[in-house]
Amino acid sequence: MSTTPLAVLDLIPRSSGAGTGDAVRNAIDLARQAERLGYQRYWFAEHHLNPGVLGVSPAVSIALVAGATSTIRLGSAGVQLGHRQALATVEEFGLLDAVYPGRLDLGLGRSIGRQKPAAANQPNPAAANQPKPAPGADQHTAAVSAYVANRGGGAHTVEQRADNGLLLPKQYDFSQLLANSATKFATLLDLLQQPGAYTPDYDTQVSDILAFLAGTYVSPGGVEVHTYPGEGAAVQVWILGASGGSSATVAGEKGLRFAASYHHSPSTVIDAVDAYRAAFRPSEDLAAPHISVSADVVVGDTDEHAAELASGYGLWVRSIRGGSGAIPFPTPKEAAAHEWTAADRELVQDRIDTQLVGSPQTVADRLEQLRDATGAHELAVTTITHEHADRVRSYELLAQEWNRRGA
Repeated sequence: MSTTPLAVLDLIPRSSGAGTGDAVRNAIDLARQAERLGYQRYWFAEHHLNPGVLGVSPAVSIALVAGATSTIRLGSAGVQLGHRQALATVEEFGLLDAVYPGRLDLGLGRSIGRQKPAAANQPNPAAANQPKPAPGADQHTAAVSAYVANRGGGAHTVEQRADNGLLLPKQYDFSQLLANSATKFATLLDLLQQPGAYTPDYDTQVSDILAFLAGTYVSPGGVEVHTYPGEGAAVQVWILGASGGSSATVAGEKGLRFAASYHHSPSTVIDAVDAYRAAFRPSEDLAAPHISVSADVVVGDTDEHAAELASGYGLWVRSIRGGSGAIPFPTPKEAAAHEWTAADRELVQDRIDTQLVGSPQTVADRLEQLRDATGAHELAVTTITHEHADRVRSYELLAQEWNRRGA
């Protein structure tokens, strides 16, 4: 039986030919529909400088849909702590919790940020596992290199299968993303971080957020600080992770809920959940590990119909990995007009192969396979199609099949 709750992960995609207002109105409508269909959560991702992905602020996105819904949980997947302060994050979610109490999930993610150099007489153990920037490389390149190194999964150089047959493709070489997007990442850091600012250690950031929420924060100088709004907010804290790196370890050691990604790092999803479980220590909030796993999904009336709806996906992923940022999602006709090279296909093949596309029965089968391989307690579904109506219908068809199996 399929009793695993389903959630929605929304990037607020913009389709080719549509405007920003269209994308935002679609997000509000989809949240309403997801609540009607019985989805448990509606999460917003955070991305920047992407013409076709408009979820730039999870807190603002939540505020836009909260008043249009009443019961579905709303959250971030996740807040990018590479350029955000713990205090501001807690205040924002505390403000939302004051109006929509008990409905908020605060998902915390790592992201690219400038790291403060270790003092010359204080060795940095983490640096041993990070690629050394080439001579003359600036702090932007160093920041991206450190982020890429933390993703782990370097051993996934060939396609593998989980015990139940789940595809774990050859890992995408993220050094390609660094090479393709070096200028963009440098600009992004300059625009998102204050001049001269550094990103604190991720473990420290998460600890500070938990302390602010609990009302136990004490500054390094010994000053007690209480956050209003924020302190005592009934938010559920999650950690997002794509591999067996520091995010999974932090989530486990602090006894937090963990969201692993099959949708953008499919090769390392088993690494991520295994590392989380290995590190898990019970907390006041959570006695045992709790895992959500995300998947890219498109459901149509038939396998062939779904494949047509999903046909723009490869071109969309290509734009991201090519360094230009996510393009507005193409129509099937626009996707068919693209002349694919061998290099193009190699760039996106892992994502194409692990997108769950098909009839309700086909996709539900593959979601059950993903759940069983990872031991997930929940599944977060992210769906993008060119037409909003097709996107809503995809979620509707999936919910109907999922509920039928759990009846």
